[in-house]
Amino acid sequence: MKGHIVNLPNVLSISRIFMIPFFIYYYDRGDIWTAIGVLAAAVLSDWFDGQTARWTNDVSDMGKILDPLADKICLASVAAYFMYTGELPVWFVLFVVARDLLIFLGAAYVKYRHQMITTSLWPGKWAVGFVSMMFFAMVWPHPVFDRYPVQDFFMYLSVLMLFLSFLQYTRRFFRIVS
Repeated sequence: MKGHIVNLPNVLSISRIFMIPFFIYYYDRGDIWTAIGVLAAAVLSDWFDGQTARWTNDVSDMGKILDPLADKICLASVAAYFMYTGELPVWFVLFVVARDLLIFLGAAYVKYRHQMITTSLWPGKWAVGFVSMMFFAMVWPHPVFDRYPVQDFFMYLSVLMLFLSFLQYTRRFFRIVS
C-alpha cells in the first residue's frame, strides 16, 4: 500500500467509528446536546480527514479504503439505531445497507482482481452529507424540525442521491472490469 498507514487522516477516520457508540449512548440517555456534539465531531472528522490528507500531502491507499468504510459503518450504525427506535423506516435502512454493501463488495473485487483502489465519488459524498443533515434534523430540538418535515425532506433527498451515486459507482465498476 502506498503512503503511511498510521497518519492523522486515518486516525480521524478510525475515531469517527468509535464516536458512534458515544452518540447512541448519549442520545438514548436523553443527553441531546452531548449527542449533537458527538455527531457534529463525527461529521467534521469526515470532512477534516480528507482535507488533512490533501493539505499534508499524506493521501494513502489505507485512507482511500478507511474513509469510505468509516462512512458506511457510521451511517449504517446510526440508521440501524434509529430504525430500532422507530424513528426511521425499515426500507430506508435496508436500502442504505444494501447499497453500501454492494459498493464495498464491488470495490473489494476491483482491488482483488485489478489491483486498483477506487475512491469515493462526489455524488456519494453529497449523499452522506444529506444523510448527516437528516440525522441532525432528527436529534436537534429545534421547533422548525418539529413543525416542518425537514427529516423527511433530507431522507428522500438522501435516497435520491444514494441511488444516483450507486448508478455512478455501478457504471465505474463495469467500466473497470470490462
